[in-house]
Amino acid sequence: MRTSTRIAHVLTGLILAFGGAALTAPAAHADPSDCINKVEQELKTRGETPAAVRAACYFAVTGAHDECVTGLTKGSGVTNGTAVTACGLSDK
Repeated sequence: MRTSTRIAHVLTGLILAFGGAALTAPAAHADPSDCINKVEQELKTRGETPAAVRAACYFAVTGAHDECVTGLTKGSGVTNGTAVTACGLSDK
């Protein structure tokens, strides 16, 4: 087999391998800032976001939606409806 043909085959294989990996890779999670911003709208906080809100919103990013909702409703005084909405913004 000629060298140029061999190089073309190798390059084609690499393109297919890496292209397939990119297509099957999981989607990136949303930023926790979407969740935090939603909570701040309800709480009308000014300045730094409370640590309990940031921690709860990070749960949503990892896919722990229930822990996010519980953390916001029990730890931060957010209504259940807003907590469900906010956690849903960051678990996509």
